[in-house]
Amino acid sequence: MRVFVTGGTGAIGRYTVPALIRGGHAVTALARSAEKADWLTRQGATPVAVSLFEREALARAFAGHDTVVNLASALPSTTRFASSRAWRDCARVRGEGSATVAAAATAAGVERIIQESVTMIYRDNGANWTDEDAPVEAYPIARTNLTAEANIRGFARTGGTPIILRFGLFYGPGAAHSEQIFALARRHIGFVSGRPDSYLSCIHVADGADAVAAALGAHPGTYNIVDDEPLTKLDHAQACADAAGAAMWVRGPGRAGLLAGDRLTSLTRSVRAANTRFRDETSWRPTHPSAREGWAATARVLTGSRASSA
Repeated sequence: MRVFVTGGTGAIGRYTVPALIRGGHAVTALARSAEKADWLTRQGATPVAVSLFEREALARAFAGHDTVVNLASALPSTTRFASSRAWRDCARVRGEGSATVAAAATAAGVERIIQESVTMIYRDNGANWTDEDAPVEAYPIARTNLTAEANIRGFARTGGTPIILRFGLFYGPGAAHSEQIFALARRHIGFVSGRPDSYLSCIHVADGADAVAAALGAHPGTYNIVDDEPLTKLDHAQACADAAGAAMWVRGPGRAGLLAGDRLTSLTRSVRAANTRFRDETSWRPTHPSAREGWAATARVLTGSRASSA
């Protein structure tokens, strides 16, 4: 299958491109710099320089492809995460960008679009399991995710196949925020945002990439892409501490994070998302069933990288 990937050099894209190539697919990917184009070429992909916001140019780039995988994003750094102004670029990518992708794919005769979304849009559901039919909530930074989902669902009106993958919080080597969380754990600080008994749905970036590859054969629909066993925030922090080999002496921001309201609600709410629908639809199974195994694998890579560079 010929697959075009946007966001192919991002946190999950850097795992998705190799996963697709291992699966025997011919991959073209958007590259915004010579360095990123070189990396894509080394993976066996064909880099293309084109704007995500230029429909006609994007349609020409999409021509001849069977599937477009839209992983484009522009998340703010963790230090600016609570700033509404910092989300402007991400809002444009998710809103205007996804609309342009859908229009260009239609014009190019692409059969399928796989769109990245997130499980954080679900309402706080406590300890209850959350499937894809659960209510979502349009808080400020979730609105553009919901817009992106709507734009891609509209692709079905032209006969296309829309696939929406609602990913849990990415973690693993290359995901900047998770590397920062791991660095805190090595300093005996646990990251717990919200109530310690609330749930955090995550997915290791490598497992997320494998899910994208598996979605090439899925029926149209919306699917949660998360670990088999979401952990509570406290258990998640403990798993990270165990992987770091450092006792957790302090943790935070805890319940204080709730005071930030909508600015941090994506991290403070409790979402215990289930991946049953996607497991039933495809042969995908996460290599890391929970963050316990995922953080242990992440630690081996990160500590090995530090040791080799010392």
